Amino acid sequence: MKVVIADDDALVSVSLKTILEAKGEIEVTATGTSAGEAVTLYERYHPDVLLLDIQMGEESGLTAAEQILKKNPQAKILFLTTFSDNEYIIRALNMGAKGYILKQDFEGLVPALFSVYEGQCVFGSGIAGKLPQLLQEQKKFDFAASDISDKEQEIMALVADGLSNKEIADRLFLSEGTVRNYISSILDKLGLRDRTQLAVFYLRKVQQG
Repeated sequence: MKVVIADDDALVSVSLKTILEAKGEIEVTATGTSAGEAVTLYERYHPDVLLLDIQMGEESGLTAAEQILKKNPQAKILFLTTFSDNEYIIRALNMGAKGYILKQDFEGLVPALFSVYEGQCVFGSGIAGKLPQLLQEQKKFDFAASDISDKEQEIMALVADGLSNKEIADRLFLSEGTVRNYISSILDKLGLRDRTQLAVFYLRKVQQG
């Protein structure tokens, strides 16, 4: 199994290389110390698994992973980090990373690498316990992430309630033209065709939350 390591601490990378290669079945083909190097080294070597830290200077390993996966959806990326922040874990899940383990769980690193190599997803003991809650939270639609403002959400709710543009305008003290513009903008942002799709979309997302 060929592995590339990217960690902003060069000593950590060297230590990991020594430990992993001592196992005899792992070849560390390259090491890097920045997110940019992680991307470059992946493209150069196309390792079986990329072992990636998260906080690496100005750009994070998460950013590097997103760039790599956008171009190489089949890439197998395993995060090895000291950070168990929920935001990091959610981003890793969403982007399609194959694993997320903490450096404190070092003894589980080699088994995790082989599991990822074989196509499994691996989360360390400190992460696995959080997953049920995080996955539940993920069901809630993030309107802000789709650039939907509070006012636009309010208009979506009124459309879902069956109000006409005039009724919405009266309710919110807006002109009908302004309401039409809001709805048109919402449809564009969400890739929807008409008011009916908008109403169904909103009701489904609210019910999920």
